[in-house]
Amino acid sequence: MNAMKENEIASCIRRAISGYLDDLDGEKPGHLYSMVIHSVEKPLIEIAMQHTNGNQTQAAELLGINRNTLRQKMKQYHIK
Repeated sequence: MNAMKENEIASCIRRAISGYLDDLDGEKPGHLYSMVIHSVEKPLIEIAMQHTNGNQTQAAELLGINRNTLRQKMKQYHIK
């Protein structure tokens, strides 16, 4: 992935979080970090699994994580 794509992803996340905070209308946000990580992690793993045709070893390599970590996260997010 090139720097341009990384900037597009970061920009999208910035817009989404800013919009979320603006929509709170004075309410206190809770656990923002955890919410964002969970919102990004599930589709990221799903895309990696699709890209590797379900090969967990290749998906883990693509993501830069251990295969056991990938399997744990797939279980956490109910990804088949």
